[in-house]
Amino acid sequence: MSKFLNRFLKNESGATAIEYGLIATFIAVAIIVSVQALGVDLAGVFSGISTAIGS
Repeated sequence: MSKFLNRFLKNESGATAIEYGLIATFIAVAIIVSVQALGVDLAGVFSGISTAIGS
């Protein structure tokens, strides 16, 4: 039983998986924020083009 407990305490694969999950989460949040900011800018560009074409 003590061998199992020692092996369990030394196993770091779970911590590594959590770290990769956090990194993926931060990357996803950065992508979402940048796409939303870009979307607002693109809406303004398309609105300007639409106004120019309409007149």
